[in-house]
Amino acid sequence: MRMHRLLAEAAAEIAKSVFREHRVLDHELAAAFDANPRWGKRDRSFIAETVFEVVRWRRVLGFLVDSEETTALCAAQWVRMGYDLPDWWNYNGASVDEIRSREAEIAGQPRAIRESIPDWLDELGVVELGDAWDAEIAALNQRAPVYLRVNTLCATRDQAISWLAENHVTASEVPGLPDALVLPAGKVLPKPLRLDGRIEIQDAGSQMISPLVDPQPGERIIDACSGAGGKSLHLAALMQNEGRVFGMDVDQKKLSELERRAKRARASCLKTKLIVETMAEDFAGVADRLLIDSPCSGLGTLKRQPDLKWRLKPAQLDRVRAIQQELLENYTAMLKPGGRLVYATCSILPSENRQQVDRLIASGGFSLIKEKPVSPHQTGFDGFYAAALLKNG
Repeated sequence: MRMHRLLAEAAAEIAKSVFREHRVLDHELAAAFDANPRWGKRDRSFIAETVFEVVRWRRVLGFLVDSEETTALCAAQWVRMGYDLPDWWNYNGASVDEIRSREAEIAGQPRAIRESIPDWLDELGVVELGDAWDAEIAALNQRAPVYLRVNTLCATRDQAISWLAENHVTASEVPGLPDALVLPAGKVLPKPLRLDGRIEIQDAGSQMISPLVDPQPGERIIDACSGAGGKSLHLAALMQNEGRVFGMDVDQKKLSELERRAKRARASCLKTKLIVETMAEDFAGVADRLLIDSPCSGLGTLKRQPDLKWRLKPAQLDRVRAIQQELLENYTAMLKPGGRLVYATCSILPSENRQQVDRLIASGGFSLIKEKPVSPHQTGFDGFYAAALLKNG
């Protein structure tokens, strides 16, 4: 297969910005697509696949070409994708024949190379997860399909499936998750459908968190780290718009996006609150149920964010663990005695998950009801953790 020079150069530039300037891959792709509206569906697909796989398999590709230069990494990826390398693509690396011959040697390389992760992260995974690390990191290197959550304030799951089919989108039910749908591998959702309000893009693992809160109609629920509000919207649907969901965050832009999404989703019970220093005091004892979807390493989302493993540093992990501990110490004041706390992360590391919960329990005042780790290896979903606890009255 042949490729277009401008598209090849664009893909390499995006990958270079991710590696050298630590840019966020999703944002760089979106900016490139916005700046080049004439690129067709096939063009965008070529660029996205190239960049995502070069970022995902950086160390494997580096082994294949014996080079760390982005142009060489792209060349190795295009060989893997079945493209002929044109004469105009100059790179300093192994030849096409050498790349193909080295493919058989990947399995014999150290795990950090064959799974394409930094050495320090591989060492941490072994310390925290032991023998389970092998399977988990392998699962996190698989491409993720698009999962949808049906917004039951606007449609049933059957109605959503029919509506999507009318718009030439095939969606299947996800066993065990009553509101979840999944698209065929490699398929995406057209923008007009994303903005309709009947469905939300939300990983299946993420859809397990809000039901653990068990919100009831008429209650006051606080989502203390809501971001743009995927779980807040799910909570509003679960409580049938009866009661109040407070979506709180330190970022006003994210809260503004949540307000737009809530309007589309007809989630009239949802109210946003910008977090201020006195928030825990202002809302002391208000919540019947409290969700702390804490800042974390994000390691459970490497399927969708392979660039994260190159940006993340050990010092950042230390900082997020400190933030998690602080949130559990301070924000739990917003919960009534006898209320239910759900602590959640999108990490698979015990130091961010059960160890934080055990520290809270040991400090007194909370009892564990149940926990729900979501393993990428066992489920195929993103990695999550959630624990439900009772605030002793």
